[in-house]
Amino acid sequence: MATGIVSIAAYLEQMETIAWMLFILNIGAYIVLWAITIMRLIWFLPSILADLRSHSRGPALLTAVAATCILGNQFLVLGGQVTPAVWLLGFGAALWVCIMYAFFAAITVHDAKPDLEGGLNGGWLLTVVSTQAVALLGTMIASHMGSMRDQLTFVALCLFLVGCMLYILVISLIFYRWTFFRLMPAALTPPYWINMGAVAITTRVGATLAASPSHSPFLHDILPFLKGFTLFFWATGTWWIPLLVILTVWRHLSKIPVRYDPQYWGMVFPLGMYTVCTYQLSRMTGMPFLDVIPRLFVFVAIGAWAVTFAAMVHSVVAKALASIGLVQHANGAT
Repeated sequence: MATGIVSIAAYLEQMETIAWMLFILNIGAYIVLWAITIMRLIWFLPSILADLRSHSRGPALLTAVAATCILGNQFLVLGGQVTPAVWLLGFGAALWVCIMYAFFAAITVHDAKPDLEGGLNGGWLLTVVSTQAVALLGTMIASHMGSMRDQLTFVALCLFLVGCMLYILVISLIFYRWTFFRLMPAALTPPYWINMGAVAITTRVGATLAASPSHSPFLHDILPFLKGFTLFFWATGTWWIPLLVILTVWRHLSKIPVRYDPQYWGMVFPLGMYTVCTYQLSRMTGMPFLDVIPRLFVFVAIGAWAVTFAAMVHSVVAKALASIGLVQHANGAT
């Protein structure tokens, strides 16, 4: 997710070399992660089913949906390749249906439920991100679908509205938790940046839909509503950024150590998505003065990606060396 959207952001800001390098890296990462996931499905299926029933861990399974559709976006934006994008849309949509309804059904009928403080986190907004990721790729592919163009656009529009509904529901619970429950620094994990990332991808879907009313006549009738709603979500995402920065600084000033955690990728994705959505919002509204934001923010997104990637490599190498040391120590003892 993070690598894909930063690649697209770099491409839109004329950094094509960086964009293509990240695109190639993302294809490899996608294959590797699915290989690991398949092995986990084969050998640790009970663990995955337990995650699916978990309020805190279940939403993270939806990253598979978002990652699949973001990769499809890369094939379209960078490579202009429709066929792989269509296949990825079909796969992503199937994953969305299976995981989304399985998760909500599982936590609804499950007897043991946590309280709001223990069960809710920023990862719940992946329900929004995954929904909008399918809507976005569907919207982008629609113009290539001939007689099926209007049907696919209509489905994408409905998914966009479902994503808006889910954001309003989930963010209300998160805001309630933040303001009326004690929030320990350790609980303010990086996925809370999806508070902003979810509205950023919603903005991007709205702006993409608004840019194609000539292709789908029924969009023309709701164009003012669509543009207004899109601007509303962009303003909401912009409002979140200073607060998230303040709270992130507070977290680390509270002596929470800064060391690599896979959750930090949940911070990189919103930064990249905000860059891309603002770029597209500028074109939707015809307000070129907004272009200064993505021109600056793309460096923030690339910098965040580079730091997180370097930290990940360092963590993997350190653990590998530690494992080798333990093996050598055991052999020596033997």
